[in-house]
Amino acid sequence: MNTMEKDLYHLWCEKAVDDADLQIELKQIADDADAIQDRFYRDLAFGTGGLRGVIGAGCNRLNIYTIRRATQGLADYVNADFQNPSVAIAYDSRIKSTVFAQTAAAVLAANGIHVHIYKELMPTPMLSFAVRQLHCDAGIVITASHNPSKYNGYKVYGSDGCQLTLDAAQRVTDYIEAHQMFDDVKTITFEEGLANGMISYIEQDVLDAYFENVLKQGIHTDLCASSGLKVVYTPLNGTGNKPVRTILKKIGITDVTVVPEQENPDGHFTTCPFPNPEIREALALGLKLCETCKPDLLLATDPDADRVGIAVPDGNGGYALISGNEMGAMLFEYICASHTQMGTMPKNPVVVKTIVTTDLVRAIAKEYGVEVIEVLTGFKFIGEQIGFLEKKGEESRYVFGFEESYGYLAGTYVRDKDAVVASMLIVEMAAYYRTKGITMIQARDALYEKYGMFLHSQQSFQFEGESGMLKMQQIMDQLRNDPPKTIGGLPVTNIADYEQSISTCVETGAVTKLTLPKSNVLAFTLTDGASVVIRPSGTEPKIKAYYTTTGKDRASAAALEAKLQEDFSGLLQ
Repeated sequence: MNTMEKDLYHLWCEKAVDDADLQIELKQIADDADAIQDRFYRDLAFGTGGLRGVIGAGCNRLNIYTIRRATQGLADYVNADFQNPSVAIAYDSRIKSTVFAQTAAAVLAANGIHVHIYKELMPTPMLSFAVRQLHCDAGIVITASHNPSKYNGYKVYGSDGCQLTLDAAQRVTDYIEAHQMFDDVKTITFEEGLANGMISYIEQDVLDAYFENVLKQGIHTDLCASSGLKVVYTPLNGTGNKPVRTILKKIGITDVTVVPEQENPDGHFTTCPFPNPEIREALALGLKLCETCKPDLLLATDPDADRVGIAVPDGNGGYALISGNEMGAMLFEYICASHTQMGTMPKNPVVVKTIVTTDLVRAIAKEYGVEVIEVLTGFKFIGEQIGFLEKKGEESRYVFGFEESYGYLAGTYVRDKDAVVASMLIVEMAAYYRTKGITMIQARDALYEKYGMFLHSQQSFQFEGESGMLKMQQIMDQLRNDPPKTIGGLPVTNIADYEQSISTCVETGAVTKLTLPKSNVLAFTLTDGASVVIRPSGTEPKIKAYYTTTGKDRASAAALEAKLQEDFSGLLQ
């Protein structure tokens, strides 16, 4: 612990008096140099999406003071660019989410910005919708998505309902860094803001309009009520409970059993320490309930209900999880086939996917004459593409967008992934196939039979604290400066470096320019249709590796995938 960190600690002991929890924590770590260093060695970074961090005391933690400072920076940005500005706010079930939402609202109100805030916790996509519906100039949602309970976050949206662009995020960062933590922030109480009219609650008409737009994305919803489909659902103690059950009821799905331990909001996530629908452990209680309920489908939405995972009967008495890549491809095929059959496919249709999302999309798109647009990891880049189409008056060309991490969007009413519309379409698709005597597993297998086997997986490598941040940078530098020649026994044929915006053919040395925005991502193309993509997370202290393999069947693709994972893991030690 250096002098700067010690001085910051004492400053916080003196100034951080508006939250009793912080004072207790500060006293508890008084003699713990490592704990003080970790909380004060840096400011919590305002990344491309906003803030995300551990809840607690210090400038490297999420608390009312880091929220206030970030919001002051956002207020400066909004006031500089808009006349009579307004901002929408939503929040999830996490610890202190309501407090943080009201804290942000109070700072905005003190800066002359009108705030529209939801009366209760709401999914992230409903924040995106509110920004657009209420013609706001920005939006904030308090959430840490699927992270463990010790985390919370602060995501910022632009006037288009999409997460801030890279340039806008940098401008907000510059405004934030111009302010001291305690003395440069304007604020009033939340109650004062309500009383003087600068803060108002979002009314039911906005919710009604949202559900109307979700329902418009349905294709065969008329079949749902008579399909006999049976669903088990878990909101994982988050925000999805009311909206997902509402939309399922509206399409006629009434046989819905909710996992009782995970029905109500609980920021401690006591039954699922990692409330991530990508992992089987988070679905454990839902899967256990499936043993007695025997549903056609298990749905699980993450705490802020922008992502959804599912499990379906595997034909052998158990339940199989469908990956994000598989479900996205199944939905895309279903949407394309249905619209083509009905004659409702738009002219020059477009699908948008991220660079780490399955290339099975390309095969499906070719079948139905759909243009594929590929973007960087992060759903905001998918939302950005919808905005580009909208500016050209071609918004109707967009038919679907998704990313491998269980985020899907049909329709253009929001500019973020939406587990509510995804849940509706997944259930509708299952009901449609059920009326045809086809199970979801059979539908997935038919997809692979038609287009070939594509297998995908992801590994995350954790790097905590200041030393972890340095280690992550060292790993990326090493892979960039001395890339592997083979991975899992397969030669590397091409290396795409998105930070340097170049793609290099290993055999010839030929270099081509990449047109996507700069990002700290490396993509290694291998022989046999395999690839490995690696990137540091923008919101968590981890590096993520994405593996793709192909094969004549699942077993051969899985065997190759295991080799890639084992070999590449060794490079990250």
